[in-house]
Amino acid sequence: MEEEANSGIANSFTDLMTSLAVIFILLLCTFMNNAFEESQNTRSLILGKLQMQLKEYVAKGVRVESDPNDPLALLILVPEGLLDFAVDRFEIPPQGKDFLVGFVPKLTDTIYNTEFRNDISSVVVEGHTDSKGTDTHNLKLSQNRSMAVVSESITIMENQIVDNHHEKIDYFLRVLSASGRGKQDLIMLQGKEDSDKSRRVVFKIRVRSFEEKKVVKQLTNV
Repeated sequence: MEEEANSGIANSFTDLMTSLAVIFILLLCTFMNNAFEESQNTRSLILGKLQMQLKEYVAKGVRVESDPNDPLALLILVPEGLLDFAVDRFEIPPQGKDFLVGFVPKLTDTIYNTEFRNDISSVVVEGHTDSKGTDTHNLKLSQNRSMAVVSESITIMENQIVDNHHEKIDYFLRVLSASGRGKQDLIMLQGKEDSDKSRRVVFKIRVRSFEEKKVVKQLTNV
């Protein structure tokens, strides 16, 4: 009888621990899901603001949209016609600089807004080529083009920011980077490469995950 009683107590304790473990897992899943949805909502808010700020450029072919491959990222796709790099060159032509002079301040004003600046994890300027040429050549060309856009963007900000307001530049130096993608992400149309659309510059903006926000808050007390 005593053994049966002890066995019953042990079984009850096991059942209790199992139930607590299940409850903990369910609560953790709910918490993580809510945190993920919060980050997605932030991305949606930033997307809406950027679409409003950049509407004059959207009319010229710029696309502002969610990244289908990353639930916490959004994309600003600049078609070749607005920058028009010369063949095999990475120097930004005059008309491309004119585009960036108007485009960059509107982009930075949205991202650096107090509502969003602490939610941005990174801003990557991606350069893309078509499939012509070797992989090595296209990677180097696209990297140089993306770096040229980053450098020109910083120069534009430096020329427009008044004294004692360089925090915005410091912020973007932290989050801004360049990435040459070469011909890795070609634009296909009905199974065939669209060379014109493949040659493009993309601003990829990523929202911080809950874990990233927690770490940043601990480090900066933001």
